Amino acid sequence: MEKSASVASQGQAVSWRDYYEMTKPKVVLLLLLTALVGMCLSTDGALPLQPLIMGLIGIGLLSSAAAAINHVVDRRIDAQMARTYNRPLPKGKVSPQRALTFAFMLALIGYVCLEIWVNRLTAVLTLASLLGYAVVYTMYLKRATPQNIVIGGLAGAAPPLLGWTAITGELHPYALLLVLIIYTWTPPHFWALAIHREKDYAKAEVPMLPVTHGIEFTKTSVFLYTILLMVVCLLPYLVGMSGMIYLLGATALNAVFFYYAWKLKFHADQTTAMATFKFSILHLMLLFVVLLVDHYVRF
Repeated sequence: MEKSASVASQGQAVSWRDYYEMTKPKVVLLLLLTALVGMCLSTDGALPLQPLIMGLIGIGLLSSAAAAINHVVDRRIDAQMARTYNRPLPKGKVSPQRALTFAFMLALIGYVCLEIWVNRLTAVLTLASLLGYAVVYTMYLKRATPQNIVIGGLAGAAPPLLGWTAITGELHPYALLLVLIIYTWTPPHFWALAIHREKDYAKAEVPMLPVTHGIEFTKTSVFLYTILLMVVCLLPYLVGMSGMIYLLGATALNAVFFYYAWKLKFHADQTTAMATFKFSILHLMLLFVVLLVDHYVRF
C-alpha cells in the first residue's frame, strides 16, 4: 500500500473522481439538507440569498475537508475493510500529502466564504465541527472507546445549527433541538452498520461496540436508542416548533424505524442490520423534509 501511495505521489495520473470520492458527497449532501432546513426554520420570511448560498457552500466545503482528512487518517484501517479497501488512498491513487493539501484548500476556501459572506459565528462553529470530526473523533475517539460514535456524534449533528446561525447570526434553542435529533439518531444509525461489518472492525482492531461488547449487546443498544429517538423526535411538536404535519410524518417514520430496530433485536437475519442502516438514512432525510414542509404548510 505504501509503495502504491509513493507511486501516486510521484506523478501517476489521478482522476478528479478520486478527489470527489474523498469528500464523501452523499454524506455531505445529507448534511447540507439538514443545514438548509435549519436555515428555513430560522425565519418565517424569505431567505436572504447571500448567507443562503455562501452558507451552504462554506458548510459543504468544510464538511468535505473533514471527510478528506478522515480518508487520510483512516487509510490503513480502510485497507483492511471490505467496505472501504477500494478508496483512493488505500489503493494508492492519491498520496496522503496530496489528500491533506486538498483538504486544507477546501477548508480554507470554506472558512473564508463563511467569514466574509456569512458571519463569524457560523465560520467558527463549522471549523469546530471539522476539528471535532476529523481530529477528536477520527484521530482519537474512534480508536479509544466503543462509545466513540456517541461522544463524537455531536460534530456530525451540527449542520442544522450552522444553517440557523448562517441566517440569524445567533444561537437558538430550536436549532439545538435539531442538533439533538441528529445526535440521538447517530448511534442506532451507525451501530446497525457496525453490526453488519463487525468482522471488518475486529480485523482492523477498531473498538466499535459490536467488537468490544458483542452483537447482541449492540442490538439492544440500537433498540433502546431508537426508542429514545422516537421521544426526541416528538419535541419539535411539543414545544410548538412544528405542527400536525410534522407530528404525523415523524410518527410514521419513527414507527418504521422502530420496526427495523425491533426486528434487528428479536428476529434478525443476515440482511436486517444493513436494511436498518439504509432505512436510518432515509428516516433522517425524510424527517427533515417533513420539518420543512410543515414550516411552510402549517395547519
